[in-house]
Amino acid sequence: MKLFYSHTSILILLGISSLLLSSTRSYGQSSTSHSPYSQFGLGQMREDLLPQTRSMGGISSGVRFQGGLPILNIANPATYSAFNRTILDAGLYGNMTQLQKNNLTDHTADFAFSHFAFGFTLNKNNGPKLGGISFGLMPYSDVGYNISADRNINNTPYQTKLIGEGGLNKAYFGYGISPFKNFSIGGNIGFLFGNLYDKSIIDFPAGYSFYNTTKTDTRRVTGIVYDYGAQYFIPLGNRKNITIGYSGSLDNSVRSKVSTIVTRSQSSGLDITEQVPIDTSYSAILSNRKINLPLRHNVGFTFSKGVNWMVGADFKYADWSKYQVRQGEEPLGKNMGIAVGGQIKPDPTSLNYLKVIDYRLGFRYNKTHMTVNQQRINDMAVTVGLGLPLPETGFGRTFSNVNISAEFGQQGTTQSNLVRERYININLGFTINDAWFIRRSYD
Repeated sequence: MKLFYSHTSILILLGISSLLLSSTRSYGQSSTSHSPYSQFGLGQMREDLLPQTRSMGGISSGVRFQGGLPILNIANPATYSAFNRTILDAGLYGNMTQLQKNNLTDHTADFAFSHFAFGFTLNKNNGPKLGGISFGLMPYSDVGYNISADRNINNTPYQTKLIGEGGLNKAYFGYGISPFKNFSIGGNIGFLFGNLYDKSIIDFPAGYSFYNTTKTDTRRVTGIVYDYGAQYFIPLGNRKNITIGYSGSLDNSVRSKVSTIVTRSQSSGLDITEQVPIDTSYSAILSNRKINLPLRHNVGFTFSKGVNWMVGADFKYADWSKYQVRQGEEPLGKNMGIAVGGQIKPDPTSLNYLKVIDYRLGFRYNKTHMTVNQQRINDMAVTVGLGLPLPETGFGRTFSNVNISAEFGQQGTTQSNLVRERYININLGFTINDAWFIRRSYD
């Protein structure tokens, strides 16, 4: 008796691993955020969502199956107990943003690695039901803003800049089990790590005998975080089901070490961020403390009929009021939101490829935890997506598909001298469902 696995799957796994390693080498030095609101808190929060659920408005609490197969739903680890195959999922993220303040507009674009995750079943055929495990790497937050102003002192022009960049990542390991029929629970333990950079720059034009000055505050964040979830699956007959779910986290605390360095460089007409410092005039550790992450609660449900269709909704809450803001910042508040969405497969038995695609649609609305100039910042988006099945391999043992999602959203407002941010977020994911480690009936 020998264990059998797909050589194709191993090659794909190696390719994905190479993508992961090449992406993470530069991950801490760049950012896919171009939002001026990412300067608050820990930046723009990415959530533990894959393209499959992002395209449905971001619903996740009650999502357990999708297209007839168990889904790798990191946002609710209770779903791991449903695994019946090995799941590999990796993807890329792209962003296009238009920023507007008064009559001024700016456009930006970027892309980066988005996620890498595994899921394994521990259940034995005709044996004990031991649940499932998952592990992987996800983005946690991004900082990416650039604010500049032209000034003049004693007839000498200069420019001030506030620049933020960097991001936090989360490596996680999770386990889910079904202690009794139709009910499952699970949890993730994650390691949060990364650097966030906030730069204050004074930039004189070339030809003036002044040094440019850059003050860089580096926030190095590390720590352990815990997430958990539960789901109750209710069969209704005629292949219809309702799944009720909950996911959340306690107000985890992590270490934040803040250091600062002040450097000088000579004016040369080049981008100040590319100039080599002449000397360092000051360097110090500003703080080394614990910071509180938000307390989160998400509840939701899905109503589905086999592989044909699914609809659902989520209600999300996160309390940032205990987060230790930096000196001079307004305190953060509560983030409350709603997401609705679903998908439909026109005809799962059709030979027409267009009829076996999963078509997804959703909407989300958040009253965020940020208040700027006494104006609450809101975020809303319409989401669309496709689940594109690939040909089955290994005599029906391997199912793969490409998942594409797009979020067309707006954050902020032009009122109260603020910035309105309109964005398109594109997520591309590749999923493999493969029956690894099955036993041959002969040698």
